[in-house]
Amino acid sequence: MISVILPAYNKEKEIKEVLNETAKALDEITSSWEIIVVDDGSKDSTFVIAKRFERNDRRIKVLSYGRNMGKGFALKYGFERSRGDLIVFMDADLDLHPRQIKRFIEIMKESKADVVVGSKRHPESKVYYPFKRRILSDIYFLIVKILFNLNVKDTQVGLKLFRRKVLEEVIPRILVKRYAFDVEVLANVIRKRYKVVEAPIELNFRFSSSINWKEIFKIFVDTLAIAYRMYVRRYYD
Repeated sequence: MISVILPAYNKEKEIKEVLNETAKALDEITSSWEIIVVDDGSKDSTFVIAKRFERNDRRIKVLSYGRNMGKGFALKYGFERSRGDLIVFMDADLDLHPRQIKRFIEIMKESKADVVVGSKRHPESKVYYPFKRRILSDIYFLIVKILFNLNVKDTQVGLKLFRRKVLEEVIPRILVKRYAFDVEVLANVIRKRYKVVEAPIELNFRFSSSINWKEIFKIFVDTLAIAYRMYVRRYYD
């Protein structure tokens, strides 16, 4: 079974199309799938719209916990309530179309990888990305590379595929609730010597999300906290 975890915060304009396109993409792969929408304390009609899909298809589950806790928290919450052998973490917009899931699964099988992550820096990627975002992404990549020496060139793309056993071992120790969640997960996946492979993506950035300087500072602080827990406290050992 494939489980797709969709963290959603104020996505009333996108969630209907996202669910339609994701279900369609999964049906082309297998009939054994589930989509878990985790409403992360939305203040709009995201939850109500998603619930309509749940009533029409038992393979769609809609969860909520009432207040905004962050993307990382939502992904962890959804995974803990999933059943799939393959777990997809995917953003609840169509910047990255869900039809790419099929290719990720093919790459996992071909390479015998434990994790497949989308990468804007893959030579075959087709990316439309604003210049400012590109610069910030490059700076963050250097910081992560220095701190963790990850053999992954892009940690932040919102499409990742995991074998369930990997997340079952790593997720219980994850503490970051927001944007540095991806780094914390991947740093620990690699420390556990699981095989991680990068995949090309098609990214059409729609400006559906925004990052302000306050959020960027929080990402930086969370990333340093991961390094502190890893190298000083030995929390993940």
